Amino acid sequence: MKRTAFVDGWQFREKVNPFAELGGSVSAYRDVVVPHDAMLTRERSPQAPQAQAFFPDGVYQYRKTFELPEGDLPEHVVLEFEGVYRDAMVYVNGALAGQHPYGYSGFYIDASAHVVPGTNQVSVEVRTHDDSRWYTGAGIYRDVWLWTSGHTHIALDGLRVTASEIDEEGALVEVATTIEHHGSRLRTVRATVTLTSPDGETVARGTTPVSLYPGSSAVARHRLYVTSPSLWSAESPTLYHARVQLLADEDTLDEAATNFGIRRLQLDPHHGLRVNGASVKLRGASIHHDNGILGAATFADAEYRRVRLLKEAGFNAIRSAHNPLSKAALDACDRYGMYVMDETFDVWTSGKGGYDYSLHFAEWWERDVSALVAKDFNHPSVILYSIGNEIPEVGSPAGAATGRALAEKVRELDPTRYVTNAINGMLAVMDDIIKMAAERSQNVDEGTGINTLMSGPGEFMNQIGSSPLVTDRTEESFGLLDIAGMNYLDARYESDHERFPNRLIIGTETFPTRIDHNWRIIKNNPHVFGDFTWTGWDYLGEVGLGRMQYAGEDTPPQPTHSGPFPWIAAWCGDLDITGSRRPASFYREIVFGLQSAPYIAVQRPEHHGKTQLAGPWTWSDSIGSWTWHGFEGAPITVEVYSDAEEVELLLNGQSLGRVPAGEANRFRSEFETSYTPGQLVAVAYQGGQEVGRSTLRSAGEFTGLALKVDEPAISAAGGLGFVTIELVDADGLAVACARAAVTVEVDGPAELIALGSANPVSDESFQDERHTTFDGTALAVVRTTGEGTITVTVRTDGMPAAKTELTAQ
Repeated sequence: MKRTAFVDGWQFREKVNPFAELGGSVSAYRDVVVPHDAMLTRERSPQAPQAQAFFPDGVYQYRKTFELPEGDLPEHVVLEFEGVYRDAMVYVNGALAGQHPYGYSGFYIDASAHVVPGTNQVSVEVRTHDDSRWYTGAGIYRDVWLWTSGHTHIALDGLRVTASEIDEEGALVEVATTIEHHGSRLRTVRATVTLTSPDGETVARGTTPVSLYPGSSAVARHRLYVTSPSLWSAESPTLYHARVQLLADEDTLDEAATNFGIRRLQLDPHHGLRVNGASVKLRGASIHHDNGILGAATFADAEYRRVRLLKEAGFNAIRSAHNPLSKAALDACDRYGMYVMDETFDVWTSGKGGYDYSLHFAEWWERDVSALVAKDFNHPSVILYSIGNEIPEVGSPAGAATGRALAEKVRELDPTRYVTNAINGMLAVMDDIIKMAAERSQNVDEGTGINTLMSGPGEFMNQIGSSPLVTDRTEESFGLLDIAGMNYLDARYESDHERFPNRLIIGTETFPTRIDHNWRIIKNNPHVFGDFTWTGWDYLGEVGLGRMQYAGEDTPPQPTHSGPFPWIAAWCGDLDITGSRRPASFYREIVFGLQSAPYIAVQRPEHHGKTQLAGPWTWSDSIGSWTWHGFEGAPITVEVYSDAEEVELLLNGQSLGRVPAGEANRFRSEFETSYTPGQLVAVAYQGGQEVGRSTLRSAGEFTGLALKVDEPAISAAGGLGFVTIELVDADGLAVACARAAVTVEVDGPAELIALGSANPVSDESFQDERHTTFDGTALAVVRTTGEGTITVTVRTDGMPAAKTELTAQ
């Protein structure tokens, strides 16, 4: 089928009552380009849900006109929506053409019966209301495509490539192509397959005739042999290309193509996970679907950027939490080399919100699982399917039966990957915990939300999760999986191997503060082969999950789960919502053994001496800066992360002493000193010999702006340009302690689509042309509208303007 981008020319508004329109009281449509996040356009309110970053619920309408040929109307006209949040109702020329409740799976709408020659209109209604535990966004937030074809064509998602019998000499590649025929007579066509290597060389080719009765479909299978294949892995992400042509009398009726990888997966308790024969430990990042200041709008360039930055930070695996990953993100994982655990649902039959997907699960889960597998099948990066996240009912026989149905459905659709489930032991026995708490008159009741209960101390969660009660209740739900996915259950990693010697374990969700503990177990136990931190990339919603709190008159004795308005982010990611690395990221890289140089993090001096109240998702309130204007002479705490035996800290050449570090001291050391501008140097020693050092230098006063462009050349077809704005001194050094409101102007074939900072406590909009920096930086994102030179100008009061250029080509 022919695919055409269907992203331009849309209009959008908040839903209007038709009677109000009759009375003239209407909300005007405005032009938008999808992907589009409707929720991000709303004004935040303290009365709106904290989980959704204080953005209100809403109902939204989209519409778009499109043209079809006046003469030869296509036999089949299908609209593909990669993601619409949520409860989408799709109308074509006023008639309901289809609906889709789930907000994260892609879906197709067959518009063939409703289109006419000439001008047509498609309209989409969506709604959000108390249906998630994090920021969802709203609207048509992923790409849309128009598919057209004649009577005989390759089915949508009808091309599947599987590599097997892989060794150094060669690999057998099976290309299965589903062909549909809607004509009135028996027809024979020819299916021709060509496989090409990364450099474009043809490595295999096959052809076969296929005969189809009217109204039928058939699968053409080609078993092709590729000699001396280059194997795909995270370290060497080699991609091949498969192209299928459907021919009739030398005319091309249809064609389809896909990238694929040749790789071999093995799994057992003695070697753990092996990829192409080599044991692999997954250094994993859980990520939500939003992309920071872009909201939920899913642009391919933003997905590629996120995957690239996570890979550069030391991760080799991504878990999509808690919904299917976008197609663009999967493409990026294939290209950069990132293993993927793609997750289906956050709820099954037991709801976590008043109006969530549990209301539709029984009727729709099979279709949504099928959509997940169809999307993922040809992506070599996908090695694991997760059938759920923290599903409360997994501790019951009925829940285990549901899990078995899900797992077997996945295996039926794709027997080449492994199945897991992100199980939280505490939630699996929540009814018992509430009952016991009530008996002990503790302040826990049935109205206590899941996120509130989850914010308790990590050791308590482990204690409950490793109890005999959880062992008994979860045995069947773990037993039906290929891999036992465990959320915050590291206490079970080693003990479960004695009880269940064939059980393989992966940390599907873990506290960022326990990576050193978890990684030691993972390195020493083959049956435990990975960790997925919460989270790799910070996200909107679940506000203040990782915030540092300080004891005071208005502070409760224990850290609370949520931050008050105007908190907007969770503040628990290794990378912040703009993609900058936080200290926890460098610590993790050292624990992974990927960085030998020490890293210096400095706690913000304004909180020195206060009693810290930190939850299990909370990193220290520190940044990698030695510039603290106004705090000269004030006490300050310096953290140094290192895998060496000990670390020495020097301030302006004067030693502040040596402190033990390394694994025995949780890879960290701490120094107390007074802030004196100049140079701070950390030197790492192993066996008395220097093995690495790092330096921080103080900057002067903020005197100007510096602009850094990720990629100066971007696609003219809606490509994104990322411009980092930095406050600098006269020598160009970053002034992290400075703050300034910056204004961005864009000239040329592009528009500003987002401007923001990583500040987790901000009431500014990401869609304004003016925003205040945080820790001395902000990020501007522009989207191209054509070819040519784009000039980005940034201004702030009292300073000369800064300019940079991008090329749209």
